[in-house]
Formats: sequence, C-alpha cells, structure tokens
Amino acid sequence: MTLHMKLKSSIVAVLMFGATGLAFTTQAANADAIDDIAKAGAINVGIFSDFPPFSSASADMSIKGYDIDVAQSIADQLKVKLNLVSVTGQNRIPYLTDKRVDLLMSVGYSKEPEQVIDFAAAYAPYYIAVIGPAALSVKGKEDLADKSIAVNRGTLEDTSLTEAAPASADIRRFDNYNSVIQAFISGQTQLMVVGNDVGAQVLARQEELKPEQKFQLLTSPSHIGLNKKEDRLKQAVNDAVAKMLADGKLDESSKAWLKTPLDPANLKD
Repeated sequence: MTLHMKLKSSIVAVLMFGATGLAFTTQAANADAIDDIAKAGAINVGIFSDFPPFSSASADMSIKGYDIDVAQSIADQLKVKLNLVSVTGQNRIPYLTDKRVDLLMSVGYSKEPEQVIDFAAAYAPYYIAVIGPAALSVKGKEDLADKSIAVNRGTLEDTSLTEAAPASADIRRFDNYNSVIQAFISGQTQLMVVGNDVGAQVLARQEELKPEQKFQLLTSPSHIGLNKKEDRLKQAVNDAVAKMLADGKLDESSKAWLKTPLDPANLKD
C-alpha cells in the first residue's frame, strides 16, 4: 500500500485519544487561525519531508515538490512567510490540534478523520493507474486481457486490478514497489499498476521505454487539513487553490512533479 493510502488508516488511531483530546481540540478551535497567522507573519504547514514527488529534499537540500508549490501559494495569498514542518502519519493530527501547524498537506478524505479535523479543497490528484509503454495500446480494462501486469501484493492497487481485470489477464504480484517497477522496466511484465506518486518517478526516468498512464482504476484526491471551525482560514485556502486552478499554476506543478497535465476531474472525491 502506498504512503497516501496508509495515512488514511493512521488517523483512526488519533480517535482513541478520547474525551481529553477532543476537549482540547474544541478549545483550540475557539481562536481564529487567520488572526494568529497574521500576527506571527508566518503560516506553519505540515508536510512529509520524504514523499516524492509531493515533497522531498532537492539537490540543494531544500524541500521541494507539488505540495510545496501549493503551500507557498497559500502563504503568498495570506502575505506571510511559509514555514514547513516535517510530520509523520502518526503525529500530524496531534500537531494540528495542538496548533504546532496551521495546515496539513496530503490528507486523503474519509469519515474517520472528519470527526477530528476539517478539510479544505482537494488540490492534488491521487489515483491508481495502469502504466505501460507508449507503443502498447491499452485504453480500458477490457484491453488488459492476455496482458502481463505487475502489482504490489495485498495493496489497494492489487484489489482494484483484480476486480477490474478480465480473467485472462496475467497478474503478477510482487512484495514491494521496487520489485513491481523493476519487473515492468526490465520487460518481465507489459504493464504495471501503481499510485500516481510511484508512477511519476517512473515516468520521469524511463525516456527510452516512454511509459505513459493508460487509464485509471480508482481516484481519491488529496485535501488540505485544518482545525474545525476555522472558516476564514478554510476560505483563504480554497481561494488560493481556486486561483492556482484558474491561472494554470496547478497544471504547471502537475506537469513538473507528476509528469502529466492536471485533469480537474481527478480533484473530485
């Protein structure tokens, strides 16, 4: 399972903090985050520091990626400095409710975290895609018939592929993503099924193979998380994302980091 999908399940553990944690969240939400951000002159944004292509260290050791582009645009919209805060799947919700960060990037929507946090606009596509060489014609699940396909065993990708593929498809299951990618690149399989975060790394590197996304099996976009009852901050975030969509900046980031044009349909849950 990719990091994106694991993050959804990790939030469930936060709900076990019980009444004390929820009471603190309620108290924290009474303050207006926009006023606090303006007073500080900076917005603290929780990101995964090693989550390419959404956020990772560049050659100069600064953190760059799709998430960083969007976080910077939000900071610019608020006319404040951007402070990036490294978080994990386990601590990021407490960081938010404890006001150590004002926003969280790369939050997949589900009902469990909605009990604790709020969700601003979907800003980043996350989907499971079938990837293959440009020379191979595959337009839909019916074209998977008689094709060999690499997938990570026991993941959501595996489940989605198994459900969609015709009986004659040759599904080859591997124990990790490196093995899936190697099987595809080396020609052991004609296709592979991965999340677009993993797929972007392959699309960027394999110029000779010319891999491309054939079609999607499942979509679940990333949202920006914030504390409940922060309506002004939520509106500011939504406005910043809408502006990036309108002026093409979000499409530019998608091409730069995800190696594919942004399809607005992929920002719908």
